[in-house]
Parts: sequence; structure tokens; C-alpha cells
Amino acid sequence: MDRPGLLFFVALLLPVIALAAVKDPPVDDEHWSNKYDDHFRKYSKHYFGPAFDWRWFKAQGIAESNLKPKAKSRVGAKGVMQIMPATFREIQKKNPHYKDITTPRWNIAAGIYYDRQMYKLWKKENENISPKERLAFALGCYNAGFGGVRKAYRKASTSDKKAQSWQEVSPYAPKETRNYVKRIHGLMQTASVPKPEPTSAPENDEQKQQQPKSFLYHFFRQR
Repeated sequence: MDRPGLLFFVALLLPVIALAAVKDPPVDDEHWSNKYDDHFRKYSKHYFGPAFDWRWFKAQGIAESNLKPKAKSRVGAKGVMQIMPATFREIQKKNPHYKDITTPRWNIAAGIYYDRQMYKLWKKENENISPKERLAFALGCYNAGFGGVRKAYRKASTSDKKAQSWQEVSPYAPKETRNYVKRIHGLMQTASVPKPEPTSAPENDEQKQQQPKSFLYHFFRQR
């Protein structure tokens, strides 16, 4: 390639390189609205216990919709947490007070409730998966469905050794799901540091009330 051609090629690449270098501001940056923080706090505490870092779910809301309550996907998912209407109706059966999928409070509550259900399913699937990793699996399920992540999990496991980390499973997950979990990780990795975490997650309602302060601080940071 001659010099003018090379310079032209580099000029074309520069915007792509610059775009790839752009990262999200951290989840607690003023760039992101704090309008719904109380809802994220309330339902994180309700479903995961008072020690859980509620910002994981705000980061998830950013990954889903950039916290836009009127967001609607091409397949019909709605609201801050991009919930499908059929999924919301199923959640309503257990939570009839969740009135409307388009109301940010109930949309966020339903999304965190769903996260909790996925978290519990991975406890049943493999009780040796640590609470830190279980959250990653739950977030992956929110994007790809439990079946989609379990399929990747089985590919990553062998008859001698079951996969126990998202790092092991993610190469077999859909690209969209890998990027989704990675984006949440990125939003949390640069956030301000909360108090030290305990070593386990609450598994039932009684434990949720007894859990000591701060849980699951930046499990990706240790990678």
C-alpha cells in the first residue's frame, strides 16, 4: 500500500479506535440519573437483603435502557429494566401489587425480583458456585434466559469438574450476553468503594434481615 493509501486507511480507523476506547462513567457518576435510586435501594434490600450493594441493579438498569422509563425494545420489552409484558404478568401472579409495567417503581421491582429468582435457581443448579459468581450467572440469565446460560454452563463443565465461575462459562454464552455482563461489570468496577463484603449471600427471608453490612463488592475486580 502506498503512503497516501496508508494514511487514508489510518484516518478511517481512528474514529473506530476512539469509539472503542470510550467507557461508561461509573454507576454513581452524576452522568446517570439518580431519580430511581430509592427504588433500586428498596427492592434490592427487599429481595437480596440490606447488606447488598443496590448499585448492581442500577448498573443493570443502565445496561438495559440507560435508565429510560419509556424505553421499548424491538421485541416489546419495556421500561427501565426492559421486561417483557408476558414476564411481568407472571411476576404479578406472585406480586399482585406490582400494578403496571410502565411505572418505573414496579418495573424496577419486577426486574430485581426476576434477578432473585435466577440467583436462587443457580443455588439449586450448583450449590458450590460462590455468591459472587452466582450474581454473574443471574445477570447473564436476565439477558439470555436461564436455559441459555445453563446450556453455556454445561458446555463449560466436564464430567470431572463443574464450572463454578462466569469466566469459565462466558466464552460459551451468546456474545450479547457476554457484553451485557461485561458492561455491568465496567459500570461497577469504577464505582466508589462500599464497605467490605461478607462471604455469603442471604438465602431466605430470615437471613435477609440478619445479614451484616455490604455484600458482593466488585466481584469482577478480583479477576
